[in-house]
Amino acid sequence: MTATAAQRSAAQRDAAQRNAAQRDAAGLIVDAHGAPRCFWQPSMPDYHDHEWGRPVGSDRRLYEKICLEGFQAGMAWITILRKREAFREAFDDFDFERVARYTDQDVDRLMANPGIVRNRAKIVSTINNARRAVDLALETGSLAAWLWRHEPAATERPKTVDLAYWNGNPTSAASVTLSKALKKRGWTFVGPTTMYAFMQAVGMVNDHMSGCVCHAAVQAARAQFQRP
Repeated sequence: MTATAAQRSAAQRDAAQRNAAQRDAAGLIVDAHGAPRCFWQPSMPDYHDHEWGRPVGSDRRLYEKICLEGFQAGMAWITILRKREAFREAFDDFDFERVARYTDQDVDRLMANPGIVRNRAKIVSTINNARRAVDLALETGSLAAWLWRHEPAATERPKTVDLAYWNGNPTSAASVTLSKALKKRGWTFVGPTTMYAFMQAVGMVNDHMSGCVCHAAVQAARAQFQRP
């Protein structure tokens, strides 16, 4: 029996609905070119496609990311991303040796800067963490080397990163361990959730959705990255 046009249309509609449901569960959207990407990509396309999850080995950029993740607490990341250049200008491009020498006058200067998040506790934390970063780099050779020791083993990672994993894991065993280690050394605004966001951002884990076109690219970048 030949299917009628109405039956074919209903079957196509049902298939489209099933595909959409599968994409939703996988945490994916399909871009204008038909490529699957993480569901949050449209709000920060360049950051998603070219930065987030790519491994970072620079002491300065790692310190910056910890500080910005601390500023982000209680806010949307896109707010911080839009202000990032202003933050870099205000904090001497996150040169932690220079930030470590900031005084109360610098705190007042930063509190008067409308381009950044003017939260005194977070500004003071950034200066404190710069001093802790100097100490740690002197002790261990580099901030990057110490931080990358906390990269989780492959056996600690999920086989599939999907929406259920994303929503159900705001922290990880590795981020809890990193948070505790930093707090023991006097760092502040480095809770487990903040540290997991940090690990995601700097490529210590690859939390692009498994079906995202960037997932494989980040895996390749991580494979080629020379751990400090």
